[in-house]
Amino acid sequence: QVQLVESGGGLVQAGGSLKLVCAASGRPFSMFAMDWFRQAPGKDREFVAGISWRGGNTYYADSVKDRFTISKDNARNTLYLEMNSLKPEDTAVYYCAAVDRPHYDYSDYKTFNFWGQGTQVTVSS
Repeated sequence: QVQLVESGGGLVQAGGSLKLVCAASGRPFSMFAMDWFRQAPGKDREFVAGISWRGGNTYYADSVKDRFTISKDNARNTLYLEMNSLKPEDTAVYYCAAVDRPHYDYSDYKTFNFWGQGTQVTVSS
């Protein structure tokens, strides 16, 4: 089992920045990948960014590419999402997710079997 706890959300003006943090505990060494997903009111959960936990390959949704950066600290079992040039459409609950299976689709939230509680990000115009 892996437990995930997010922090770092908040209210920010358009054009501003936030850094989300996800702390993993339990059996983080079993993870193959960690992702950030987000869900806005009335919308489906969508992929934001992902990283291979063991290799470090990164993946981004087109909507956040060049604005968001995903990174990790394996020694601290911590995942980060640095968000710059935030837009009102980035407003959502952001979730950290992990998968402990070698076969997964980094962009499909149904693939991931461990989830944090979510942290609210609100971008005002």
